[in-house]
Amino acid sequence: MFHRGLIKVAQTTGAWIITGGSHAGVMKHVGQALRDYTLSSNSMQGQIVAIGVATWGIIHNRDVLVHSEGCFPAHYSMDINGQGRLSCLDNNHTHFLLVDDGTHGKYGVEIELRSRLEKCISRKHLGNKESGVTIPVVCVVLDGGPGTLNTIYNAMLNGTPCVILEGSGRIADVIAQVSGLPVTRITISLISQLLEKFFGQEYENFADLKIIKWTKQIQDIIRMSHLLTVFRVSEDNHCDVDVAILQALLKASRISETLGTEAWKRQLELAIAWNRVDIAETEIFTEESQWKSSDLHWAMFSALVGNKPQFVSLLLENGVSLRDFLNDEDTLCELYKQLPPCFFLNKLAKRVHSSRRSMKRVFFRSRPHRGKGESISMTHVSDEVRHLLGSFTKHLYPATTTHDFNVSMEDSSVSVSLQTGTPALLSTEAQRDPGRDLFLWAIVQNNRELAEIAWEQCRDCMSAALAASKILKKMAQEGNDADEAEDMCALASHYEQHAIGVFSECYNCDEERAQKLLVRASPYWGRTTCLRLALEADDKNFVALSGVQALLTQIWCGGLSVDNPVWRVLICMIFFPLIYIGFLTSRHDELIHRETEKSEEVKTVEMVTGSILRTKSRGLDPTSLRHLKPVSKWSRLACLYNSPQVKFYFNIVSYFAFLFLFAVVLMIDFQETPSAGEVLLYIWLFSLVCEEVRQLFHDPDGFGFRKKSTMYIKDMWNILDAMSIILFIIGLAFRLTTELFYAGKVLLCIDFVIFCLRLMAIFTISRTLGPNIIIVRRMVMDMFFFMFLLSIWVVAYGVAKQGILIHNDNRLDWIMRGAVYEPYLIIFGNFPTNIDYAEFNIDTCTMNGTDPLKPKCPVLNENQTPAFPEWLTIIMLCVYLLFANILLLNLLIAIFNFTFQEVQDNTDRIWKFQRYELIKEYHSRPAAPPPFIIFSHLYLLIRNTVLCKPPIKSKEFKDVLPQIEEEELLSWEALMKDRYLLSTQQEQSQSMERRILDTAQKVTTMTDMLEREEETSSAAMMKRLARLEEQVSQSAKILQWIMDSLKSQGFAAKESQPTSQLPHSAASTTTDSESPDIEKEKGGFHVNARQFDYPNSKLKRFPVPEEKVPWEVKFISYMPTPYTPEDSGDHRDGAESEALDNYRNPSGRTGITGRGALSRLGPNLNVDLVLTRWQDSERSVLEFLAIGDENHQTVTLPGGPVESAHHLPLTLESTMGKKLYEKLNEKISEGTKVSTGYVDDSRNTDNAWVEITVINLHLDRTSQIMTEINKVACLQWQEVNKKTRLISNQRDSLRRVADLHNRKF
Repeated sequence: MFHRGLIKVAQTTGAWIITGGSHAGVMKHVGQALRDYTLSSNSMQGQIVAIGVATWGIIHNRDVLVHSEGCFPAHYSMDINGQGRLSCLDNNHTHFLLVDDGTHGKYGVEIELRSRLEKCISRKHLGNKESGVTIPVVCVVLDGGPGTLNTIYNAMLNGTPCVILEGSGRIADVIAQVSGLPVTRITISLISQLLEKFFGQEYENFADLKIIKWTKQIQDIIRMSHLLTVFRVSEDNHCDVDVAILQALLKASRISETLGTEAWKRQLELAIAWNRVDIAETEIFTEESQWKSSDLHWAMFSALVGNKPQFVSLLLENGVSLRDFLNDEDTLCELYKQLPPCFFLNKLAKRVHSSRRSMKRVFFRSRPHRGKGESISMTHVSDEVRHLLGSFTKHLYPATTTHDFNVSMEDSSVSVSLQTGTPALLSTEAQRDPGRDLFLWAIVQNNRELAEIAWEQCRDCMSAALAASKILKKMAQEGNDADEAEDMCALASHYEQHAIGVFSECYNCDEERAQKLLVRASPYWGRTTCLRLALEADDKNFVALSGVQALLTQIWCGGLSVDNPVWRVLICMIFFPLIYIGFLTSRHDELIHRETEKSEEVKTVEMVTGSILRTKSRGLDPTSLRHLKPVSKWSRLACLYNSPQVKFYFNIVSYFAFLFLFAVVLMIDFQETPSAGEVLLYIWLFSLVCEEVRQLFHDPDGFGFRKKSTMYIKDMWNILDAMSIILFIIGLAFRLTTELFYAGKVLLCIDFVIFCLRLMAIFTISRTLGPNIIIVRRMVMDMFFFMFLLSIWVVAYGVAKQGILIHNDNRLDWIMRGAVYEPYLIIFGNFPTNIDYAEFNIDTCTMNGTDPLKPKCPVLNENQTPAFPEWLTIIMLCVYLLFANILLLNLLIAIFNFTFQEVQDNTDRIWKFQRYELIKEYHSRPAAPPPFIIFSHLYLLIRNTVLCKPPIKSKEFKDVLPQIEEEELLSWEALMKDRYLLSTQQEQSQSMERRILDTAQKVTTMTDMLEREEETSSAAMMKRLARLEEQVSQSAKILQWIMDSLKSQGFAAKESQPTSQLPHSAASTTTDSESPDIEKEKGGFHVNARQFDYPNSKLKRFPVPEEKVPWEVKFISYMPTPYTPEDSGDHRDGAESEALDNYRNPSGRTGITGRGALSRLGPNLNVDLVLTRWQDSERSVLEFLAIGDENHQTVTLPGGPVESAHHLPLTLESTMGKKLYEKLNEKISEGTKVSTGYVDDSRNTDNAWVEITVINLHLDRTSQIMTEINKVACLQWQEVNKKTRLISNQRDSLRRVADLHNRKF
């Protein structure tokens, strides 16, 4: 577990591992983890840096590392067996720092340098200095001895968090055992017991003074609980070491209240680096942390680029606004530059390269290319996306002449922008949707999870899903990687299902609104429609939806109602006056009828309830009927004949009439001089040609001529139209010449066949026959492949038979007849007679092949009988019939059956998809059928070329909605999307697989809880028994002390003793007594005054554990270090030594005697001045005056040593200036004394200590002193709150001042 967690941390974060460097203890485990990682990883993975900081004097075989001229790499071999008390370096580390102080065999020399190195590294900034985030450092403790304890202690003093692995042995287990206890309960005896327990025989070599020192160190370590994390395998078996390390860093950074946002930012950076969204959710995004959207933009960018979708969701849930995040297109452009290697990035790079190459001739100045991503601009992205979506769309990111995203080739980007479109027009049309931008960025890299999150943020979600389907299918089509293409197709199908789900919800709720969503021009997706995107993406399932088909049926019927029977429509086509008596119902009539019903319903509700609010809430306005006027007679007639349905029926009748006229001309009236009927046929065909030309150039969707011509050619019916017209023109040309008159008739007869085949197109509108045509088309394709297989057998048998029977026949027609035609007829039962002697008749053939009407006779014998082997030809015929008639024909039947079964399930869907093109064709077709349609063509020609009028735009297939209606429709669509997602989640949660997974997870969780509960309860019981035993022991000691006091001093001495001393003493000596400890835990013994290192000196204090601080407690081993600065810390002055007994620190022992760095023995008086003011006239915010350093990183209260509390410290004069100092000194008497007393100062000794008087002076904003204060640069006003960066005792003083002014601190 340790190996896995350590390597995971180093891998994911690029962390450096710093150890003691030797091949022992935790260093050995680290080396083994590095070795295992190196053996299992490949060369492409990054190397893990492991630095060993070791003492030169304890290295075994260190002489081989010495080289007069230096040597890299150094060759070192481990000799574990012969190392003795020394240690070998672990050769799995990558770097070593060897510390030499001239000693030999002394361990721990490197600790000071190592702690300084870690401190130096921890102060380095991550990224830029403005971020304020420094490199995190963590100390991981596994096993360890006394030297490890020193390492832990020094690391925590430098602010480095430590992770202790319980169960690893020795000092790690000692610290883990006492980590949950109060400091007062961690006694020398307890530590001795634990040392004896976990160190075993090694404990016998420990001196009492060492144990006292270690007890003091452990107490200090436990006191810094925010830097200590104990990893217990029994409790944290569901986690890993990397999680414990991350939690330690979060715990350490959270405790610093003064860092504010920077601390939370550092925590979030660590969580993102480790990809621990669960910890971020529970530890970082809490009620305590206040995040603004702008504060999390860097985290969102990091999560997106690092492909951490769970963090993206978490950030969106906690206040990140995509609109603010992607408001600047530079951010979006940077995201595209940071795309992972993918197909879209390759395409984008090619487009950038081609644009750069085309710009070289334009610009005289070129700049070096600094990276692939630096020259990508949103212009290139827009061009590539438009290529994937289709040329019928507008640019999603229109080219502009004022903005450029190019880093290394700015001028080229501007040039490309100028050449790639119409910026003035497109800039006004295109609209930005941050959800769309993020969704598109995720889709082009085929990132399913990020795309799913972004799709939920899209405004136009249905268009987004269909556009994603189109883009993914296009990339899959153009890509070369089969696996990636398969993933893209799967994701495209997924988003097609999303579009189906949203539209189904919309259609079930409101059919009219849902149909508007299909044909509205989306401003976010290139001004195209959902229906057009679905057709271009070949999303047959979406188009086959009942709601989409209902819209197509509605367009097919035009202004007529979809409920009209076909026979009524056919009758009204001939007897049109029937439409005026209500024989046919129009859509306008249906609308009037529906509104009338609503109005009646409104009146009924008003009569029953007497309330108007309900009717208005349902949106029913009775006055709306006033705007629905009956249509005029001419409008009814136009509505009838402009209906695509009626146009289709007229064209069917016209086509039958055309074929009838064509047949009559071919069979009856085909003269050398064209008759009137033949001329009419030619005019009729000319009108058909004009209609085909109109269809080719009619482009309401803006595809462009290339795309339109490609679509025209791909349609099978258009191919038949083109073939029939071309063949008719050729036949007509032949027919008008005398020499080729008959050949022209033959061509026209063949052309008649093609025209008849074209007649099948009329069945595509039929729900019954339409799917069958699709099956026929597939079977024809299968039959072509079958004919290739059959031709092999036909040619093989035919050539062999012809060669055996006939000798050297040079007539090509009879050769083909005998080699191909006759074998083909055999399949259908026409058996040959020339392969059998009995059937041979010499009169039916010619000997020399001179008769062109007879075949050549086979080779004959002298008696005029066939010479070929009869048995061979019969066997060949039998084998041929066996394979051709039985095997191949049955294979063809099986193929047809398979095709039918395969296509049958999809024919309805395919037919619904192809139905759109027929409906659209007849919607745009002129009302008059051929040949009268030529007059409509003439009108269109004059209107477009002579009058230059724009084409009439239909709203049936594409409608641009007003802004207000667009917003309302999108809001409603978003509501339907939420319903769809909710229903999908419910279905998934109720599925059988999900239930099984949930049940398995619950069982696992319950099992883990039971196991932990069992282990925890047993461990807790042992701890309680140990505490009870200690309490009994300490109680006995206290009683013994009381008895000794009574015996030695008597009752009179007891009465003279201060009452506060007994509980003070008892609190320091008892570890489990509740009442004394509570008081001491609140007030506490001095801590800073017992630090090992005395400030501004090299002296070390004598260790004073918590229980030995009070003077009343006997401490026989106490040997404090004497220190007086004037004597350089070596000895004390004699007179001063005599006076030491007169001054004793009121808070107890400190581990050092003398006056130390203080000015006198006994109390040293200091004054802290707290100047306050109200920030405004409303007195809402209280501010205090602080002295800041140059960088304003830390602040302090004005103060210093004084002789009397009635005057300011003289040291403030240089800081504040003489004038301000004098004014404040005069007003010091007006101040309020907040507190006076002992201060836990690191300079305190047993005989000298600091006492501080805190004075609050509240200033009015109009005071003259305020003017003087503003003139001093180092003085600054800050709000009184807990985030103030002050030392602990000054923070306590500021808290009292806040209470004095009734303000919350």
